[in-house]
Amino acid sequence: MQVKSPQFRIYLMTSPSNYSTAPVSEFLLICFPNYQSWQHWLSLPLSLLFLLAMGANATLLITIRLEASLHEPVYYLLSLLSLLDMVLCLTVIPKVLAIFWFDLRSISFSACFLQMFIMNSFLPMESCTFMVMAYDRYVAICHPLRYPSIITHQFVAKASVFIVTRNALLTAPIPLLTARLRYCGKNVIENCICANLSVSRLSCDNFTLNRIYQFVVGWTLLGSDFILIFFSYTFILRAVLRFKAEGAAVKALSTCGSHFILILFFSTILLVVVLTNVARKRVPMDILILLNVLHHLIPPALNPIVYGFRTKELKQGCQKLLQRGLRIHRRAPL
Repeated sequence: MQVKSPQFRIYLMTSPSNYSTAPVSEFLLICFPNYQSWQHWLSLPLSLLFLLAMGANATLLITIRLEASLHEPVYYLLSLLSLLDMVLCLTVIPKVLAIFWFDLRSISFSACFLQMFIMNSFLPMESCTFMVMAYDRYVAICHPLRYPSIITHQFVAKASVFIVTRNALLTAPIPLLTARLRYCGKNVIENCICANLSVSRLSCDNFTLNRIYQFVVGWTLLGSDFILIFFSYTFILRAVLRFKAEGAAVKALSTCGSHFILILFFSTILLVVVLTNVARKRVPMDILILLNVLHHLIPPALNPIVYGFRTKELKQGCQKLLQRGLRIHRRAPL
């Protein structure tokens, strides 16, 4: 008797003759339905990017924590961004690598919807953090004398609470609505992650409400953030063009350079994901899946590096941290 491969057994469960009315207790993630061989050569670069993202963000957080000169509002906002990046990476990438390396495709019902909640809430949290950082730069350049009284530690604390509360409350219905659907047969998710629409398509119920709610809330949150970011930089550019002192405009814009590059990374990859999903009939599904994975990995890997290389204070703080570590290592007994 011929033994069927694990891949064949997984797809066997999805055949119409095997459908049943029994409730689904777990899902199976199929990363690249048409090109399973992709996962072998993708595992190494994804692993390296994941280690880079974790290491760079952890270094940035430790540097800001230990260096007293970095205990400023703008660096606390950067710390919040690093924390969000790390949580997003840890939510998505380890499971993807587990599928690539060990063929661990199953994910429990609760774990799937927890992952869905984190992905749907933390993405707009990041865009909201960029919006607050843009406001910080606007006040610093357009109202420099009032900056110390406006951008305070209390302001950062209130902004952080707003960022978390707004996005968590408004995006929570997405996984809740999806979890309430009836799953009575097919349990194979053709994706590396528990994306809302990928999971909803497996249900026996109509999921139009899920689709509409995610579309409206997603575009409202991200759209409002990017509109405010656009207006902030418009006012910054207008103010900079009025500077008459030699070199003042270049110096003012250089303080926004790192922040603008981070927004560019975030928005470009997001735009590519959105456009490819709109044209999903023309773009292979495996490309969409790969872009979704990279969207949770590339910005977290690049964000701390961009800020670290472009910000003098952070660069000096990292150098002090490394020197301190080397001194401790030399003093340690062999």
